[in-house]
Formats: sequence, structure tokens, C-alpha cells
Amino acid sequence: MAHIDYYFATLSPYTYLAGTRFEAVAKKHGATVTYKPLDIMALFSRTGGTPPKDRHPNRAEYRAQELVRQGKKLDMAFNLKPAHWPTNAAPSSYAIIAAQNAGGGDLGALVHAILRSVWAEEKDIAEDAVVKACLTEAGFDPSLADSGLLEGADTYAANLEEAIDRGAFGAPFYIVDGGQRFWGQDKLEELDLHLSGKL
Repeated sequence: MAHIDYYFATLSPYTYLAGTRFEAVAKKHGATVTYKPLDIMALFSRTGGTPPKDRHPNRAEYRAQELVRQGKKLDMAFNLKPAHWPTNAAPSSYAIIAAQNAGGGDLGALVHAILRSVWAEEKDIAEDAVVKACLTEAGFDPSLADSGLLEGADTYAANLEEAIDRGAFGAPFYIVDGGQRFWGQDKLEELDLHLSGKL
């Protein structure tokens, strides 16, 4: 049975556009998953990337077109300029880490609820009430938003270092236990084929 380490950021539009397709691929192949939220801006700066605000206009304009196209292609509500972006991603990331450790809910649904809050619902995921509502929606105890802070902070920092050590440089980033790496929501088909033994 394959295992996938899933590196992502709760502020990433491309992670949002993955929807729950990654979870469907993992389930199809009986793969286990460890969710590893991280600080995407720190990952960019450490691996040669450029934050969106500092990119050349050509890149920024293409990104804007492509995100809108992908949203339409996937039939997903998408706001290119959400009211609360960027914001502090740490609280939502800590909650995901705490939920994973606690168990009892649907982690994929939690991640998607948080990302949907940013990119489709104009909510601020730095707010405690928003994070708690997402935890509840995904079947977790909302108090995890409070109880998992210390452990979440340590794991969040460790996820960044591990991602860099293992070759990640963006989000979403999927690493299969054999070392095969897949970057981006548009590589889920390739991940599926790899897990099928075809790639």
C-alpha cells in the first residue's frame, strides 16, 4: 500500500483548485496520506520561488488568467482577489495538524473547507470562528482550534524543513513513499497513473 506525504498551504489557490480530487485518487488506490501544511512564502524564499506580489507583471497576468480558467474548467467558485488574502495561515494549519492527531473526522473535507473559505466564501481563516466552523463541518471537535496550538506550531515548522529536504518547492506537492514527486493540482492524473503502475 502506497503512502503519500501531502505538502500544501491553506492560502494556496492551486491547493483549493485540487478540491477533493486528491483524496479520491488516494482512496482509489488504498493509499494512506499524511497532511503536512506549511508556510508557502517561506518555502518560496528557501527554494528559489518568488512571492506573487514580487513577480514580474507577465507572470502575474498569466497566473490571473490561468487561475480563472482552472476554476471554470473544474466548475468551482473562485474569487481571484479574495477579501482576506493574504492572511495569517498559521491558525488554520495548526487546526489541521491537531485534527490529524486527534482523528475522528474527514481531513480532506477540513482542508477543502478552509481553502473554500478563502477562495470562494470571502472569509478570514485567521479568525477563530472560521476555523472552528470548518472543524465542525468536517466532523472534528471545534475545540481543537485551541488545544493544538503548541504542537501545531512545532509541526508546522518541521513540515517546512521536511518539505525542503525532500525536494518540494510549491503547493500542492505530493510525495509518494518511493520518492516520486508531483507538483500541482494539474498533476493529479499523473499521480493516479503512477499509483496504478502505469507511470
